[in-house]
Amino acid sequence: MSTLTTRDGVELYYKDWGSGQPIVFSHGWPLNADSWESQMLFLADNGYRVIAHDRRGHGRSSQPWDGNDMDHYADDLAELIEALDLKDAVLLGFSTGGGEVARYIGRHGTRRVAKAGLISAVPPLMLQTEGNPDGVPMDVFDGIRAGSIANRSQLYQDIASGPFFGFNRPGAVVSQGLIDAFWMQGMLAGHKNTYDCIAAFSATDFTDDLKKFDVPTLVVHGDDDQIVPIGTAGQASARLVADAQLLVYPGAPHGLTDTHKDRLNADLLAFIQG
Repeated sequence: MSTLTTRDGVELYYKDWGSGQPIVFSHGWPLNADSWESQMLFLADNGYRVIAHDRRGHGRSSQPWDGNDMDHYADDLAELIEALDLKDAVLLGFSTGGGEVARYIGRHGTRRVAKAGLISAVPPLMLQTEGNPDGVPMDVFDGIRAGSIANRSQLYQDIASGPFFGFNRPGAVVSQGLIDAFWMQGMLAGHKNTYDCIAAFSATDFTDDLKKFDVPTLVVHGDDDQIVPIGTAGQASARLVADAQLLVYPGAPHGLTDTHKDRLNADLLAFIQG
């Protein structure tokens, strides 16, 4: 197992496959590096070095009581990139991982970054506020927190079998395998860590981070994303990042890295090679 111990003593697990230009993946909540395997296998087969870590408190990484916030997540990513001495890296972030990538660029710049991708990502700000009236109301996130405390195993089952993959839509072809994988990854994560992460992904404002992007950036979002609405997130991010390329997947749910993996793989490869 490949691991890195951060300056504050957190052990981070990571996968490092293949060789070539490095592509670094940041995963969503409450998942881990396994959630990117379809993209990692495809891109490694196409001549790239693919690296994905389990965020602190998630997967096979250790579960610190404190530091479950975007600044720490971004600094962990920076330590991994520095430790592996990655150059000209492509950073790809899904959902919460998109926030991690945005905050990384906001705090650490793009000296080691060639391109960035935000996939079904939470920036610029999910939470509804006076300045963000089209955001998601606080009671939605309070409901997730309540569900986590009451029975997080059932919460993960309900999210995966319903809105995450769009399995609650009429005519949807339900995959029990995808539901089980989501649940399994969620249950590997720490209870306190995933609870704290709800605030991190929902209430962190990434507006200033996005304005610091100065590398080619791809934004991919499904227009039927029931978890991170496209208007609040993908379309708003594309307006803030200079010269961002926005790809809208008609009918795609939040978990399009699985439901639309063939299209996403092809689009990512074209973006990276372009």
